[in-house]
Amino acid sequence: MNLDAISSSDIILTGDRTTGQLHLGHYVGSLKNRVILQERCKQFLLLADAQALTDNMGNYLKVRDNVLQVALDYLAVGIDPAKSTIFIQSLVPELTELASYYLNLVTVARLERNPTIKDEIKQRGYERDIPAGFLTYPAAQAADITAFKATIVPVGDDQIPMIEQTNEIVRRFNASVDQTVLVEARAVVPEVGARLPGIDGKAKMSKSLGNTITLSASADEIRQAVKMMYTDPNHLRVADPGQVEGNVVFSYLDVFHPDQALVAELKAHYQRGGLGDTVIKRHLEECLQSLLAPIRERREQYARDPAAVLEMLKTGTRRARDVAAATLAEVKTAMGLNYY
Repeated sequence: MNLDAISSSDIILTGDRTTGQLHLGHYVGSLKNRVILQERCKQFLLLADAQALTDNMGNYLKVRDNVLQVALDYLAVGIDPAKSTIFIQSLVPELTELASYYLNLVTVARLERNPTIKDEIKQRGYERDIPAGFLTYPAAQAADITAFKATIVPVGDDQIPMIEQTNEIVRRFNASVDQTVLVEARAVVPEVGARLPGIDGKAKMSKSLGNTITLSASADEIRQAVKMMYTDPNHLRVADPGQVEGNVVFSYLDVFHPDQALVAELKAHYQRGGLGDTVIKRHLEECLQSLLAPIRERREQYARDPAAVLEMLKTGTRRARDVAAATLAEVKTAMGLNYY
């Protein structure tokens, strides 16, 4: 993500589904940048519990309970609720009303053609048994973005079609009322997060795949995760030349190790032979332990007072509702729904 392309006048809308604790992929892909950007511009962070329910209605307790867990992760990495508005999606009903109007501006066929939705329907094996809430999620996301007049939405490559569809809805709405009420948003893709592999090397790091290192991982959990990491299956002896490409340990060293000159030396040594997997894993474990220890400690400190965290969420949600309500009022006035 090119942070220099984001100015103080920009408004950012981003967030996370509340289906589990956040992990290293979230940290390098978004959380780290959010801490920087909160000093520069206005930022709204969405705890997307309503969106999570579109494919977790049968496990709603998981969604509810992880609202607090994700909030703790936010605080632990340094997100400041005085600088970033952290709010609970389901407690801002204005978003639902906006989505209901936007659904009149998009067809079922267009929703089904959305590449992100198509891929996720296939991944979940829905075929034609698609929950309506899941299919219409692009309209709900458009409501999330436009309610706060967001100009920047950080997303992975796979989510760009969602922002494109949001902007289609914005253009259609503005055209239908013959005035500019809503603003278009720009998708900004992080450089690393979406491509950080899971520790198994088979896919990107994902809560649903269980191949993650969470931000709250204990020292032992970090150690075990690094031990399990995929390296080069053909590197059977220390003396053998090893492969760096596709080697998860080196992928993580590239991202997390503070001394990239040392990483370059390790790569060269590994490729010519004479460097064992245990050595490179030891370097990785040391830097991950150093990174995650203070985050874990801060998280534990906040977790001791969940009532204070919930009060923070209450304040942020109230602030978010005020902004969303103002946008909704503009939308309804433009549509002539201001009857009295």
